Amino acid sequence: MLGPDRLGGRVLHELSGSHMDPRALRILHVDMDAFYASVEQRDRPELRGKPVIVGGPPEKRGVVCAASYEVRAYGVRSAMPSARAMRLCPHAIFLPPDFARYTAASRAVMAILRSYTPLVEPLSLDEAFLDVAGSRRLFGAAEVIAGAIKCRIREELALVASVGVARTKFLAKIASDHRKPDGLCIVAAEDELGFLHPLPVERLFGIGPKSAERLRAIGYATIGALASAPREHLQRVLGSFAAQAQELAWARDPRPVVAERRELSHGKERTFERDLVAPEELERRLLYLSREVGFELLEKGLVGRTVVLKVRFADFRTITRSHTLDRATAAGDAIWTTVRELWTEVPRQPVRLLGVTMKNLSDELEAPAQAELFAVQDEEARAARERLQRAELEIRRRFGADALRPLRFVPPPRPAEDDRAAPEG
Repeated sequence: MLGPDRLGGRVLHELSGSHMDPRALRILHVDMDAFYASVEQRDRPELRGKPVIVGGPPEKRGVVCAASYEVRAYGVRSAMPSARAMRLCPHAIFLPPDFARYTAASRAVMAILRSYTPLVEPLSLDEAFLDVAGSRRLFGAAEVIAGAIKCRIREELALVASVGVARTKFLAKIASDHRKPDGLCIVAAEDELGFLHPLPVERLFGIGPKSAERLRAIGYATIGALASAPREHLQRVLGSFAAQAQELAWARDPRPVVAERRELSHGKERTFERDLVAPEELERRLLYLSREVGFELLEKGLVGRTVVLKVRFADFRTITRSHTLDRATAAGDAIWTTVRELWTEVPRQPVRLLGVTMKNLSDELEAPAQAELFAVQDEEARAARERLQRAELEIRRRFGADALRPLRFVPPPRPAEDDRAAPEG
């Protein structure tokens, strides 16, 4: 494992023209450090060096989207309830997310990455894989490109990235997290197992805290121990994933970098300020989420086949229910009809969060034209319904999301004082 934390652009062409070795490093994983919080600190100098949390406010049961490194020192992490984050760091500064600015910063980062190779696979706004095997002649070896990318992101965007360099995606992703923040970790081919095997077993992709705890209980605390374990021992804990886990534990990962990533799922969820119990209110929230998911899919030219309902109860227990349609759709009413059916399977308890997601997405024009399970059978009626949704989408674009709403979204008018019925005399 090589260790310079920065490689300057001066040595960009140092290794150009070298013969391509099959063991040569080719994969980079670029991961922006505390991205949302860093954008806020960059754009607002008064926040620099202070504990910044981007997310929902603690008093409204928000969740931490991003935490600056100043606040991470107190144990605050992403996806943590904001109320807990506030208890850990009472002087933290909470900011609402500004995704327009984060998206603009992400585009600038991705533009830098694509200036070195067209093989860039974004995973989210703040991380991506690169395959730089074809870029050696122009820019030098993978580790040189990694250092140049870090320098450019810092100098041009005033942001900080950590980069992992390896032969495989799995190793590159682990490496990018190894020296955060502002890290550059290079895992040479001959050092792969020496780097990987001492790491705790939960660093292995696909193994969560509960599985890691069970693996430790039977004597497999490190990735190296898991690599050498009898397969049948692992299957008791990991099931069918045991074989893939051992492949990764031996640093075998054949996945290529895919430049064009199709969105695999799209959904919306809401955490409520107070637990909801009333059936009418819950159904109204589900209808809203179903419609919004449909409109957003329509905007993207996507349709989906699998509808997923997510419910988190007041005690934080979370369940999901799903159903796969015969025909892919982006129609909000078809999504809502399916969600309503799934909702009948959910226990009636106070609810903290609701979510609706569409999976098995495809481009609208590529979707197979089969009969839809809950659709109106008459094709003319179905086409009319889709035209109506497109018309509503156009109205929303021009006049805002509240320009047209279902009647059940509109609160009933309060009667005036003199309109109230008088008691009969």
